[in-house]
Amino acid sequence: MAGALCRYAVGVAWPHPSGAFPWSTLVVNTSGCLLIGVLLVVVLEITQPHPLVRPFLGTGVLGGYTTFSTASVDVQQLMDAGHAALALTYLGATLGAALLATWSGMTAARLADRARRSVRPARHGRSGA
Repeated sequence: MAGALCRYAVGVAWPHPSGAFPWSTLVVNTSGCLLIGVLLVVVLEITQPHPLVRPFLGTGVLGGYTTFSTASVDVQQLMDAGHAALALTYLGATLGAALLATWSGMTAARLADRARRSVRPARHGRSGA
């Protein structure tokens, strides 16, 4: 429910008129895919959380946030309104952005983990020898 409420808030704050490019849906899906990429690396490669963490956050929260069904409806509405080129552009942008965002999230999480592991604690000298 939390993810769906966030998605709804973005749609209310950034509505698009009929026949216009659905930026809010694209941004929601892209940011959700970025977070899914981060989540997958964190729960599968970096940590060993409870087995229900991944389905709760991935399928539940982020699955409720992302809205590829709405993206499909947006494409259909653009086609019905006679905006075939815009519909195809939006479809391609959605697929490309989703894949790139997922890869970027995974890459960023791996780099952050690598940087975290390479930081060594400062050595403290002996006092009062």
